[in-house]
Formats: sequence, C-alpha cells, structure tokens
Amino acid sequence: QVQLVESGGGLVQPGGSLRLSCAASGFTFIWYVMSWYRQAPGKERELVAKITSSGRTTNYADSVKGRFTISRDNARKTIDLQMNSLKPEDTAVYYCNADKSDRGLSYWGQGTQVTVSS
Repeated sequence: QVQLVESGGGLVQPGGSLRLSCAASGFTFIWYVMSWYRQAPGKERELVAKITSSGRTTNYADSVKGRFTISRDNARKTIDLQMNSLKPEDTAVYYCNADKSDRGLSYWGQGTQVTVSS
C-alpha cells in the first residue's frame, strides 16, 4: 500500500538547522510531484516547498526562500527538506505529499513535529 514516512523532526533553537526526510513506497515515485507542507496550531496547512518529478524545478514559499532546500532521490524514493536559520514561526507539523494531479491522486504522510524554541 502507499506509504509516506517522514522523519527528522524535533526541537531546535532559533537559528539552528534540521533535515527532514520522507521515504515513499507503494506507488511509482518518479511520476509524482513531491512537496512539503506544514500546519501550525490554529492555522491552515500551507505549501512550504515543491519539487518536480525530475528534480529539475523547485518552488518555495516566500517565507522560507533562501533558508530551506528541497531535494529528491528517485533511486531511493526519498525527498528531503534541509531547513537552516530556523525561526520560531517555522514551528509546525511538517507533512510530505505526493501529487499526480492529472490522475487526481494525492498522498500524505503522517507528519513530523518541528519546534523552534529557545
């Protein structure tokens, strides 16, 4: 069955770094656009970063540009999110998403908590 398993979340001080990973299985990974979303308490889920199936094109929310980097390894069926210069406002549950919109398919991971606090 389809699985997206996130890892790498935790507690970090402002200015610190974390690297999130998402391992995919149960679907043809190379066909899917992969993204990271986040949801803070009391707020709607928002797109953080997106990477195309080839990995050649990435997009970022304005709030994370220059600080976060998304990458994918199609051989290992994983995506990563390198997060640097973390701020308290980055605190949220981070979700991995696989999307193939032309088929109306979208899968979600269970989420991993990132807390930025001193």
